Parts: sequence; C-alpha cells; structure tokens
Amino acid sequence: MAQDTSSSTSTANRTQQSWRGSTSEDGFDSEGQPEARVGLKYTLTQVRRDPTALLGLGIIGFMTAVALIAFVDSIVFDVLGDVAFFADLGIRQYALVEAVWINPVNDPDNAEILLPPVGLTNEIHPEQAGTLAHPLGTDHRGRDILARLFYGTRIAITVGIVSTGIAMALGTLVGAVAGYYGGRIDDALMRGAEVLFAIPFLVLVIAFMTAFGRNLTFAMVGVGIATIPTFARLIRSRVLSVREEAFVEAARAAGVRDRNIILRHVIPNSFAPVLVQATLQVGINILIIAGLSFLGYGAQPPTPSWGQMLSSSRNYMLPNPWFSIWPGLAILVTVVGFNLLGDGLRDALDPRINN
Repeated sequence: MAQDTSSSTSTANRTQQSWRGSTSEDGFDSEGQPEARVGLKYTLTQVRRDPTALLGLGIIGFMTAVALIAFVDSIVFDVLGDVAFFADLGIRQYALVEAVWINPVNDPDNAEILLPPVGLTNEIHPEQAGTLAHPLGTDHRGRDILARLFYGTRIAITVGIVSTGIAMALGTLVGAVAGYYGGRIDDALMRGAEVLFAIPFLVLVIAFMTAFGRNLTFAMVGVGIATIPTFARLIRSRVLSVREEAFVEAARAAGVRDRNIILRHVIPNSFAPVLVQATLQVGINILIIAGLSFLGYGAQPPTPSWGQMLSSSRNYMLPNPWFSIWPGLAILVTVVGFNLLGDGLRDALDPRINN
C-alpha cells in the first residue's frame, strides 16, 4: 500500500513538472518549485543568460541613448527655440553640442577638409596627421565626422523602429484576420500581400516616394508598407494552429465576439515569432533606409545621415578612405546589435530549443 502511494506521488510530481515545462540549469525557481519555461519572466531570464543577446542589447541601448540625446538637441530644442522664453535662455537647435563640441551641420569657417583620424595621414594631407580636435577626421566640407555620426544615429534608430512598427502592426492584423477566418477572406488578404511581395522591394519604395515625396517620413512609411507581407505570412501560419485550440473554441462557445477573440486570444498566443522577426527587421530596415539615403531618397542634406555620408564619401574613397569607413562601421555595428538580440529572443522563445 505504501509502495502504491509512493508511486502515485512520484507520478503526480512528474505530471506537475511536465505541465510546468522543463527546468533550468538548477531545475527550480526561488520558491523551490519546478521552473516554468514559458512567460515573460523566463524569456528575460534566458536573454540575461545569453552573452550574445546581452552584447546586442548593450549595443542597442548605447545607440538608443545617443539617438535620444541627438533627438532632444536637434528636434526638441529646435521647437523650444521658437518660444520666446526658451529663446531668451539660449535654447536653439544644436545648442547642446555647440556648447561642448562643434555643430554637425554648418560648414565651419576656415576648416580643413578631409582631415584623417587622429594620428593618421592620407593622400590629401600626407605630412599632417589628424588631431584630437577632429578624432575621426573631417568630411569634404570640413565638418567633424564624429559629430555627424553621433547625430546620424537619430535617423538610423528612428527609421528602423518606426518602419518596423508600421509593418508589424499592419502585417499582424492582416495575417491574424486572414488566418482566423480563412476561406475567401484569407484568399483576398493573402493574395494582396503576395502582390506586394512580388514587386521588387526598392522599386516599390522608390515609386511610393516619387508619388508622395522624397523625404524621410515617406521613406519610413514606404519601407513599412513594403514589409507588411513578411509579418502577415509569419503570423498567419501560427494563427492557423492557434484558432483550433480549446481556449479559442471555449471563447466562441461563450459568445465572445470574433474581434475580441483575435485581439485577446489569437494574436497574443501567436506573437512570439513576430517579436523575433521585428527585432531582426529593424536592422534590415536600417540598411534599406541607408541605401535609400545613399541614392538620395532618404534624409536630405545637411541633416546628418549615415547613408548620406556614404554617398558623399564615394568620390574620396582612395585619397581618404576613412570618410567612408566610419559610417559603414556605424551601420554594421547597429545592424549586428539588433541581429544578436533577435537571435537571443529566438532561442528563448523557440519551444523546440526549450524542450
């Protein structure tokens, strides 16, 4: 009898552990219970344990902090400068960077163009090494490259997040509705998404900007619209299985409206791969917008932009290669940061890896 009781207890414990999910390295949480391998807490724990994800998060955090400072100095101070009270206090666009460094937009007086980085020389200045006044050198107008890289971060982070947000919001809604209802609604929505997918990406974005305007706002909207099919197809594949789950059937039986079922049950339980794709897509969109700026369709001079800096440097790559190396490295590091974070989130959210 005691043996049967012990066996039943052991079976119950195994069932409870199986229901809660596999355990972590030590197997238990702080309360001594088997650790669940689901939920936000577990995901954050897994990201903290992943050194590559932490590296990516550190890169993104640094770039975001730089972008926020640049946003305040270039946009917020510009708006406040139109108010008499703040103007009397000396608040104006780029007031912060001018107080501690140098204006990244205006052509400086008597500046030397195409200076090399500190301690180095180039073909234009073979006998004059770079100085600490311009640690990364100057561009073809004598403007400090480091200052322009700093303020170009605002453009890169903004366009990456905004364009991805547009695509994620619209694509998630389209894919969820198509997958949930199926039939003709599914066919109509997904055929429309496939039409967008069939058009070459850059051709679609450039055509959109040609029709509505060659500025950064329409560049973000155009890239976001062109990326909608990626998110729509991704979440639809998940919704097709989630809609057959018992909790969705129970919600239908209880008389819950389809809109509420989609928003409160279907999308939240299908969102994990969308979140991973969004993290990776930010890096991709930064590359795309940089390419558009290189072609003259993104941020317009004199606004600092990494893509526009690469475009300006293409005529000076041989005599002063550093002019093009620095913005290229900035794009590389930022995109790698988002990719590392995306890989870490994928590892934390992928049930095949968890099991």
